[in-house]
This record gives sequence, C-alpha cells and structure tokens, in this order.
Amino acid sequence: MNTTVENRLLALRQWMKRKGIHAFITPSTDPHSGEYVPERWKSREYISGFTGSAGTAVVTLTKAALWTDNRYFLQAAAQIEGTDYSLMKIGLEDTPSIQEWLAEVLNEGEKVGVDGLCYTVSDFQSLSQSLSAFGIQTLSVEDPYDEVWEQRPQIPDNLVEIQPLQFAGETAKSKIARIRKAIAAKKAESIVISMLDEVAWTLNLRGTDVECNPVFVSYLFISQNDATLYINQEKISAEVESYLTAEGVRIKNYSEIIADLKAVDVPVLIQADKTNYAIGASLQRPVYADCPVSLMKIMKSDAEIAGYHSAMLKDGIAMVKWMKWVIPAVQAGGQTELSLSEKLLGFRAEQPLFRGVSFESIMGYAAHGAIVHYEPTPETDIPVLPKGLLLIDSGGQYQDGTTDITRTIPLGELTEEERRDYTLVLRGWINLARAVFPRGTYGTQLDALAREPMWKYGINYLHGTGHGVGSYLNVHEGPHQFRMNYMPTPLLPGMTITDEPGIYITGAHGVRHENTMLVVEAKLRTLPSTSKKSESNEGLTFGPYYEFEQLTLCPILTSAIEVSMLQEEEKEWFNQYQQMVYDKLSPHLDEAHRTWLYEVTRPI
Repeated sequence: MNTTVENRLLALRQWMKRKGIHAFITPSTDPHSGEYVPERWKSREYISGFTGSAGTAVVTLTKAALWTDNRYFLQAAAQIEGTDYSLMKIGLEDTPSIQEWLAEVLNEGEKVGVDGLCYTVSDFQSLSQSLSAFGIQTLSVEDPYDEVWEQRPQIPDNLVEIQPLQFAGETAKSKIARIRKAIAAKKAESIVISMLDEVAWTLNLRGTDVECNPVFVSYLFISQNDATLYINQEKISAEVESYLTAEGVRIKNYSEIIADLKAVDVPVLIQADKTNYAIGASLQRPVYADCPVSLMKIMKSDAEIAGYHSAMLKDGIAMVKWMKWVIPAVQAGGQTELSLSEKLLGFRAEQPLFRGVSFESIMGYAAHGAIVHYEPTPETDIPVLPKGLLLIDSGGQYQDGTTDITRTIPLGELTEEERRDYTLVLRGWINLARAVFPRGTYGTQLDALAREPMWKYGINYLHGTGHGVGSYLNVHEGPHQFRMNYMPTPLLPGMTITDEPGIYITGAHGVRHENTMLVVEAKLRTLPSTSKKSESNEGLTFGPYYEFEQLTLCPILTSAIEVSMLQEEEKEWFNQYQQMVYDKLSPHLDEAHRTWLYEVTRPI
C-alpha cells in the first residue's frame, strides 16, 4: 500500500466532509491553464502520486480515479499501484468520462467541487451542465490544498528578464497596439491574457517560474487606454519596471486582479477554454472569443526565424557530439539512461545562449522506449546495452530559439521487427516532411501522410504527429497541430511545427523520429502547361502553395533502415536532407566529428 498517497487522500476527504463536498476534481493545470506548472500547483501529482504532465484526479468520499492519455498509461498504472485510485485510460471505448463516472458513483443532490482558479470557464460550464442532468451540483470552492498540503510551495519569486528586441523582432508597445485593434474587431474594449507564454510574448519578457518553460506567473489586462501586468512586485527589477513604463505598462500585485476585474464595466474579452472560472465569474460583461495573441504568437517574425536557425545549428552541434560519443560509450559498458541524458545536457550547455532544456529528456532504452513520455528517474533508470534501440526525445532552450528533436539510436544487433518499425516510422516522417499543400490546409488533413505507411501493416499510434514550438517559449505551442482529430487552424508561412510519428511495442521497443519544421512558400515543380497563368503561384487553382523547411539539423542513423522498404522519391529526399545536415554542421565541427558526420550522412 502507498501510505503517503493514502494519508493525503484521507486529509482531502476530511476537508471535503467539512465543506459538504462529495467529490473533488484536481486537474493537472494551474490558474493559467498551463501544461507545465510551477511546483505550487502540482496538486494532482501531490494527491495521486502520478508525475506525468497530463491527467485529472477525481476523489469522492470512498473512491478515487485518475484519467490520463496513452502517453502515460504504463507510467500511471505503476505510480498509482497500492492506492485507492483506478486508472481511466482516455481514448479507449470502455473508459467513462469524468462526468459519466461521477454520475455513476454519486447520488442525486450531492455536490462536486473544483478550484475555480484551476478550472477553465468552458470546463466548468460543461461539467456543471452535464452533472445537473443527474441532479448533481457543481461548485467553485477555495483551493483545498492550501490546507491539506503540508509545506506547500509558494508562488515563485524569481526575477523577470527582458527578451532583447534583436530576438523578439517587435516591441511590446507595437504588439499591444495590434491586440487593441484585434479586440475592438471582436466588439470588446479590453482583454484578460492569462496564458503565461502569451503574457511573456506580448511584453517581450521571460522568466524561470516553470521548469523548462521561460515564463513567469502573471496576468496581463489590456484596455484601449492602458495595460496592467498583475505580478508579485518582488519579481520586477528596477530595469524591468523602467522598461515596462516606457512600453506603456503599469504593474499591480498578482492577487489584485479579481477585485479589479469586478469593477470593470466594459466588455472584456476572454477565451473560455484558456481562462480560469474565477476570472470569468468576476466579469460583469464577458465577451467569449479566441484570444488574438494565440495566432499572433505562432506567426514568427524574421528575427524569430533567424533565431530558430541559430538555435538549431547549436543544438545540431550538441546532438552530433552526443551521437558520436554514445555508441562507443554504450559498447564500453557502464552507461544508463540517466548517464546518457546527463551527457547530452553537458554538450548542450557548451553552446552559446543555452538556458536549459525545453522539457525533461525522454531517454528510453528497449522497452522503456515504448512508454511515449518516459523520463528516467533514479528508481526507473536501467543499464543501456550494445543492442536494440534507444529513443531520445529532447530539446534545448536557447535565448534565440527553442528546439525539440527525437532520434532513435540503433545500438547494435537489431531484430527484424525493430528494423521494420524503424523504417516504417522513417517513411511516415519523410512523407509528411515533403508535403506540398494549398492555402487553407489544416494539420488534420496532412496527419495521415505520416501514418499511412504503418497503417498498411495494421499499426498506429494514439498521440498527435506534431505541435507548434515557441520562440524561446513553451516547447508545445498551438493551436495548429498535426492530429487525427479535427484541429481547425490552417498552416501558414511563419508557423513552426514538429513532425514526429512513432511506433510503440509494449515490453519491447519504441521508435520515433522528429524534426521541427517551418511553413514556407512552396517551390513548385514545373508544370507541363505553357500557360503563363500556370507559371505563377498566385494563378494556380487553390493556391498559393506551402511546404516545410527543415529547421532541425541532425542526422538519422542509417544502419537500422531496411532500404528495400523505401521508395525512390523517399530515398532521394532523405539523402538530400542528410547532405544538408552535413553541409550546415560540418564547418562548425572539429575533424573527428566532421569525419564521423560525413560517414553517417552518406547516401543510401
């Protein structure tokens, strides 16, 4: 029995009884709808023992259940073993929704509580509407973890820093002016921006409040006449305060926003699925619409694109050094998943403007590679042997850009199945990377390109195929994605997005290849028509057309490829990519690494 989790459940249930609450829902997020959150708001981890980034814990007076997605099925099952929790696997047909489960285990007239600061407006409304059909009431209550979490961490007080204009490409004053125009077009006079990366992007500021994500705990309120940053004062240096004043932004304490919003008697725009219920409930005249900052932020400026190229070059150098080192090191013996992660961090740390990792490295050897978001810990760390496959998914935060890359490393003897899966994933990765598509295309429409080679073998994966990447911001950035379910954001030049199909064989191995890409204008093939109209992108039916520029600079090791499975066009594209990697990285490498890179990028 996991006595630590059971004791925490007992304390929460005692609090629930005092408050007249029959169930309490704890999501993974914070007041800012963050995917990754400061230690203070890791309440779901505290109450369940599950450490993954995505999941929801629901606790009644007698039962407990944890919902999470396929990335974490194996990890969650292991971490909740010996507790009251039942694992609810999101996406499987027999898994009930949270509302369905609550309707089954609660009685009419009972009450479900959520912390209104950590539950979005849309989620609260959906939950309330669903449960009311069963006579169950949904309440926004105070945060119970202030009482039941012993020695709960405080809000971080780390200093905020200015992101130089040479990397941002546009002043905060200019961005605020654009935001004002956008909200006026939506019949609003002001806006609450609560997503931390959107606040950081708007103000050209960065912080260290969230591990791996250079953001800071705050809200930003913009009206047609002024702008206010709600943040704890100890986080603001004299330099930053002077900077904000010059950009037309005043500063108020973080905790004052609810009271201030209650006094605002003009239409205030909020995005219901990004803004917490407590903020929404404080508004007299809310306007529910998409936050315009989301789309502004994903359209990268020329300075940000230049920064990506610089960051990817540095990250590629670090990856080449690690890849040259890793196979001989494993053959020599004594290496584990953690030691390999630490070595890669060391190579990245040598690079200029390195600020840390963009997420905790996924270093999964053999069966651990099948755990989609596996992170080695001292408890799970295993020796890495000179055989089989090693899956490494990692990234760096550089002040000029954020990187995200996956490579699967063949360490020695491979099975026929490992070689097949390595090659099928490679084919899907190439298919998507070489796509050409017209304006108005969504990532949903292209997602099948990555999956089609493995579908023919009856293989699929449940995670998305790609996500946006921030500019020295969060490694996961939306709303554009490659995903099987409908994601209605068209892909446009200036957007970054990853390409990362995979195959995961439980108990055996995992394979994933990933590059970060930039959407650009397509260089179309010459058409047979002699019509002048056909020679111009603008004159083509359904044009203009776009394609992907590969930002990531790192070779794919070819020893595991079953070359006979590749089509000629796939081999041609792959060889061109490998040559580009060599051409761009080799001038920055010493002779030994340059020679190694030359050998591994030879055409297949």
